[in-house]
Amino acid sequence: MSENMNENPIGLRKLSTVQLLNFCLGFFGLQFAWQMRIILSGPVTEELGASPFIFGLIWLAGPVTGMVVQPIIGALSDNTHTKFGRRRPYLMLGAILAALALWAFPNSEGIAQFIALKLHLPLYEFAGLLVAAIMIWIIDACVNAAQGPYRALIPDNIVPEQHSIANSYLSFAIGLGSVIAAGAAPFLKWAFNYQMSITAQFIMAALAFFLGMVWTCVTFYEKPSANQKEKQTDNENKLTFIDNFKTFLQSSPEVFKICMMQFCTWVGVMCLFIFFTQFSIHCVYNVPDLTSASDALKAQYAQATADATNFSSICFAILNLVCFLVSIPIGVLSTKFGNKRVHMISLLTMAIAYLLMAFTSNAKAIMLLMAVAGIGWASILALPFAMLSEYIKKGTEGAVMGIFNIFIAGPQILVCTVIAWFISKCSINTVQGLNYHWEYSFLIGSVVLFISTIVTKLIHKK
Repeated sequence: MSENMNENPIGLRKLSTVQLLNFCLGFFGLQFAWQMRIILSGPVTEELGASPFIFGLIWLAGPVTGMVVQPIIGALSDNTHTKFGRRRPYLMLGAILAALALWAFPNSEGIAQFIALKLHLPLYEFAGLLVAAIMIWIIDACVNAAQGPYRALIPDNIVPEQHSIANSYLSFAIGLGSVIAAGAAPFLKWAFNYQMSITAQFIMAALAFFLGMVWTCVTFYEKPSANQKEKQTDNENKLTFIDNFKTFLQSSPEVFKICMMQFCTWVGVMCLFIFFTQFSIHCVYNVPDLTSASDALKAQYAQATADATNFSSICFAILNLVCFLVSIPIGVLSTKFGNKRVHMISLLTMAIAYLLMAFTSNAKAIMLLMAVAGIGWASILALPFAMLSEYIKKGTEGAVMGIFNIFIAGPQILVCTVIAWFISKCSINTVQGLNYHWEYSFLIGSVVLFISTIVTKLIHKK
């Protein structure tokens, strides 16, 4: 972008529609990769022997790295001064490492065999699963390393009155990236009767993440902050993580309410994201648990598993297509009617969709309910950040976004451990064999989304 943009006296700019679209392309690539990891990590790890509880523990990669990486990277980027900008070095490093891990993840078993052969080590049965888990941790760490600084670009560079719409454009990019990521394999199957392999889908995700982030780093003009006066201001604002955390929560009672709203919301979100593909495989397509199954039994259900995975991808594509379609209108409506009112309605629709989904295994009904849930998803990706941006102190944008991510990551730990353990205890013997009540996750998610709606009602505008 040109550096002679319309700037206000404090160096913030009002972006045109084209500039906002350009700004969000890197987030498109990031979400493309993240969506592929959401949909396909279950089938890959189950094939390698992961039970529901082990699968949940592997999912801990996201929240743990989110709670550790985002606040640290956010704080570091606040105080980084290079000729490449404050945020861009972290965006590029995250993209490069994530692309490599995305390629390696579906090849985990082959990588484990190669390492054992080269180092003359015994090949343990769990070696492939261990490599897969490590790759997921790297992917999630890199996504988190890029996400915080990316969101911080908004208060860094864009005028306050455009914060809601800029975050809505990120929702737009998330929706579009997720639709294409989720819909590519089902489309090829439908149009050309070609089943895209899981490995090919992860390679596609690696390219999207890397190229999208490179585009943003090259084309988005980041406001310079390398002059001595701003460095001095940053040093004055520089606090320890604990200090930042205390200051953040104590800045206003409304900040604490926003954090509680976000915590409850993301318990609900992850109940869907973590377990939906397994729900599709085992509850909609009636595939028994294959964790300890023989090769013959796995071969017997291979086609049903592939069809169920495609169905899950279609459902996520629908969810994110709706997110893509309503993200900009939600930004416009929130400007007119207020973030709080629009967000409450959106959360309520998502909670109702979850509740109904828990009581059906009808494929068409589930696709419709995923569409309804997409309204809430679009709001979740934009409005909480817009509500929070009113309370961000200048010079702490990256740290605040990193700290706020704790209330996204923390709920994931709860879902990955307690709820995954709960589902592992809710087994059922069917005609096909052992199975689990994966739908229970939607009941739990519905309850916490209703609670989040109530908390949102209690938030007062600054």
